[in-house]
Amino acid sequence: MLVAATTSLVLIALLIPLALLVRTAAESAAVDRASAEAESVAVAVGALGAAAPDAGAPGTGPADLETLRLTVERAAHPATVFLGDGRVVGAPAPRSAAVELASRGRSVTAAVPGGREILVAVAGAPGGTAVVRVFLGDGELARGVTRVQAGLSVLGLVLVGLGILVADRLARAVIRPISSLAKVSHRLAAGDMTARTVPGGPPEVHAVGLALNHLAGRITGLLAEERENAADLSHRLRTPLTGLRLEAESLSDPDEAARIEARVDALERAVTAVITEARRRTRERQECDAVAVARDRVAFWSVLAEDQGRTVELDLAPGPIPVAVAADELAACVDALLGNVFAHTGEGVSLGVRLAPAPGGAVLTVTDAGPGFGTTAPLERGESGAGSTGLGLDIARRTAESSGGAVTLGASPEGGASVSLFLAAPRPAQARPCAKPRPVV
Repeated sequence: MLVAATTSLVLIALLIPLALLVRTAAESAAVDRASAEAESVAVAVGALGAAAPDAGAPGTGPADLETLRLTVERAAHPATVFLGDGRVVGAPAPRSAAVELASRGRSVTAAVPGGREILVAVAGAPGGTAVVRVFLGDGELARGVTRVQAGLSVLGLVLVGLGILVADRLARAVIRPISSLAKVSHRLAAGDMTARTVPGGPPEVHAVGLALNHLAGRITGLLAEERENAADLSHRLRTPLTGLRLEAESLSDPDEAARIEARVDALERAVTAVITEARRRTRERQECDAVAVARDRVAFWSVLAEDQGRTVELDLAPGPIPVAVAADELAACVDALLGNVFAHTGEGVSLGVRLAPAPGGAVLTVTDAGPGFGTTAPLERGESGAGSTGLGLDIARRTAESSGGAVTLGASPEGGASVSLFLAAPRPAQARPCAKPRPVV
């Protein structure tokens, strides 16, 4: 549009004066041709005066007038000769004011209705000064102008189209690499660390492509380093776990030893899951039955709740309720929320777990009758409002957001804390078999 507007302005500024110049040139050429015809007739009129017996002769013979009449009729345009004695030879025409002016010896050109008069004064003609009149119509004055102006208009349109075509090609040469950069950026944002662009286009866009590829490579390296560091850190926990297992096996009470070993096994499986998760390059979108996972984790924590004299209210909708979260991740989320209740409320404080279907997914709510959060504002990672690490709520937030949902903090009917997670339902393309959740402590 910019090139079309600019080209149009330039062509208008050029073609309008050129069209006016063409019209002026056409009129000037027509007047010149008519003047030449008038001059040729004037020569014939002058010959009448030269053929007279003497300067005072009252007129000319019939043969001379016939010769003049033939000359006038051969003219390409209507021609009229006004002789000094009042006779008129040629095409009938009114004796206008311009003819009277020319009869005084002055050749003129005058505009009249329908065209233009070319008047040539001929001195020495019989009876006094004669006037040769040649009439040019408006059609003669503008002959060929319309065709030339139409050609200029077509030329202008062709030039505008050509300019737009060239501008389009140039713009594509710039836009195409920029569009490629945008697509690669979206792929990187979606987690595809293998996305790279082929640098091209102008030097500036080429430099941006190289910079984006370098940035993507740097991000990939940092993520790989972070994954390995997390895996190494988790792997270091295996040594104290092995020592703890040996200590459990050395206990004299077989029941106590078996109970401790079971807890050590669960902890070791959790560490293994952390290592596997850290080394996994991409997080595959899975689904699970939220009802089954919630029921399993509440049953696990109910043993500890019974030991501490806590009342657990479980309200689960009839299943299955599929959600776009892997079973392990949802189990870890429920464990983190229930673990917060046990860690930050006193023994005997009741708690509740409710799971209900919602449009587009399900809502999981964990409540307690403790002191509450003291705020309903979303907490940042590392903040809990209770002096802990704050990672439990962050695990819940990331789990909800990974499915396309969100987490909401509030107050329970008993005045304690309430955490609600909206878990989005899986898309049809995401349908995968649900894996059995690993026990997590």
